[in-house]
Amino acid sequence: MVYFCVLILPFLSFLSLSLFGRFLGSKGCCLLSNVAIFISFLFAVLIFFETSLASCSCTIFFINWFHCELFFCPWSFVFDSLSSVLLLIVLTVSLFVHLYSTEYMAYDPHQSRFMAYLSLFTGFMIIFSTADNFIIMFLGWEGIGLASFLLIGFWYNRIQAGKSALKAMIVNRFGDLGIVLAVCLIFVCFKSIDYFVVLSLIPSITIEKFTILSKEFYCLDIISLLLFWGSLSKSAQLGLHIWLPDAMEGPTPVSALIHAATLVTAGIFLIIRCSFFFENSTSLSLIMLVGALTAFFASSVGLVQNDLKRVIAFSTCSQLGYMTLAIGLSQYSAAFFHLSNHALFKALLFLSAGCIIHGLNDEQDLRKFGGLVNFFPFTFIMFVIGSLTLAGLPFLSGFYSKDFILESAFVKNNFFAQISYFLSCCAIFNTSFYSFRLIFLTFLNNCNSYKVLISKTHEGPILLKYPLFFLGLGALFIGFLTKDMFIGLGSSFFSSSLIVFVANYSMADGEFLPIFIKLIPFAVTFCGIFFSYIVVYCNSTINIKLFFYQFKMFYGFRKVYTFLIQKWHFDQVFMEIITVNTVSFGYKITFQLIDKGFVELLGPFNLAHSLNFISARFSWLQSGFLINYLIVLLFGLFLSLIFFILYYFVLFFDFIIIFFCYCFLSLI
Repeated sequence: MVYFCVLILPFLSFLSLSLFGRFLGSKGCCLLSNVAIFISFLFAVLIFFETSLASCSCTIFFINWFHCELFFCPWSFVFDSLSSVLLLIVLTVSLFVHLYSTEYMAYDPHQSRFMAYLSLFTGFMIIFSTADNFIIMFLGWEGIGLASFLLIGFWYNRIQAGKSALKAMIVNRFGDLGIVLAVCLIFVCFKSIDYFVVLSLIPSITIEKFTILSKEFYCLDIISLLLFWGSLSKSAQLGLHIWLPDAMEGPTPVSALIHAATLVTAGIFLIIRCSFFFENSTSLSLIMLVGALTAFFASSVGLVQNDLKRVIAFSTCSQLGYMTLAIGLSQYSAAFFHLSNHALFKALLFLSAGCIIHGLNDEQDLRKFGGLVNFFPFTFIMFVIGSLTLAGLPFLSGFYSKDFILESAFVKNNFFAQISYFLSCCAIFNTSFYSFRLIFLTFLNNCNSYKVLISKTHEGPILLKYPLFFLGLGALFIGFLTKDMFIGLGSSFFSSSLIVFVANYSMADGEFLPIFIKLIPFAVTFCGIFFSYIVVYCNSTINIKLFFYQFKMFYGFRKVYTFLIQKWHFDQVFMEIITVNTVSFGYKITFQLIDKGFVELLGPFNLAHSLNFISARFSWLQSGFLINYLIVLLFGLFLSLIFFILYYFVLFFDFIIIFFCYCFLSLI
């Protein structure tokens, strides 16, 4: 009953708010949705204790969805240590976001619809997290894509919000193509879509090959690359990351929900769940390099952004790069550990940013902030905790997972691993720089805003502070409390949920690195903080400020700054090469040439003109005189008579030929 309630309560909340929202009112909708998510959260805690701590995994089967020959898809869900932890993370963040939204969206006339969308998002994420087969997983995967489209474009009267929602939907649909192809190929190879059936059949399929364009490839390599293709868009890796910064057009609670523990982590969780494919493939080096490049790219772009939420969005993209890097190193438990830590401190950062935006009447430009520490003392403390955790300072949650990933990359005897380690260290420097840049520009620098705006500045109400407080506690202590459970040497917490080959196991090597190697990330972090202080903090030494002012005037610096502010020209490339050509092809070829030209010429235009022409030629027969109708009737009878005479003549002629042939053959 507990498992069923966790799966169904968010959907019941969504249906209730959608059907009866106008009768319940805003307060009733908020109360109903919060109670539903809170009960689900309590049940998720019980499930975590039973399946993870007590090592009692279970599979729940409800009913068959469809069954056709060998293709069998049931409504079944698995609750093991992997799914139960993600379930707890999702419901924890979702509970705080629901509670936060109760006050943050209180003055929005469509609050009931917003709360319904949040519940729908949570429900589909639960389906995705606990699915027992690839079809149910894909249902949850598509569901969170739909819910993200609805939430990003919630303020539909804003043109930019609609464009951002459409952009997120299109980019994610491109990645979904990879998931569809992967699921089809999995069924072709394994004749099943069940996780554990496929896992048990892996040894018998390792040498199977699949032919593409007369070239043979190993099936497991193709499946792994297709699954990674799907995760590229959902988890915003380099190349398909372009939708993530624009997703900030939605309300701030949406940003927290999307960036913390739901949409963007879906691709990472899918790869972790399908670790048995990737361990048997040759794609790990590619995944490792993509993750490191993503971490470096996003952190470098975050250095120069001036929108508060957009900086945090690029930090999300960078942290997802660390998770992908860990997967490429076969450190799936470390990737999942960083995922859980990231969910808490990223939700804390976004909700803290929401308090600032709420208090400044929706102002998000960092250049108009400054001196807010006196107006937002509580938010300042929470924001500093989140920023320090994001920067990876020692003994905070982000420190344990980030440093473990870097140590694993350092000990890996691989050229790509060493390149990834260097890029990750550069990303650490950038992350610490823009984390403290946010603190300086928002709270500590001199005020840059108007007096009228600052005079109305206020700290958020109590319902905005409760989520920040509990998320702050999680960001401080959850990494230390769960380190040994997730990545402790010899820990069997994930048991059979993760598959790692012995040849790829490097956890023990990282434990015995020299101390100066382990301190490299901390030294890089400290350099980034110090550099941010002397460059951004307005009260630093005048001579240093003058030096950096002259440095900023240098031509090379301006070129680098322009390159970064334009996000490495990815948006420009997509717009000028892909979008423009696609729209041009769609208009000039498929619309003008095919639809308006070929199809209409052969279809409605040609058919209509032909019928008009034929009917015009035969309309003279409709004269109304009996003699004309009799002539037509007699002419028709004459033609019919000729047809029958010719028909029977041909039959008679054929009979004569066959008869003579028979006689001739008989004589021979």
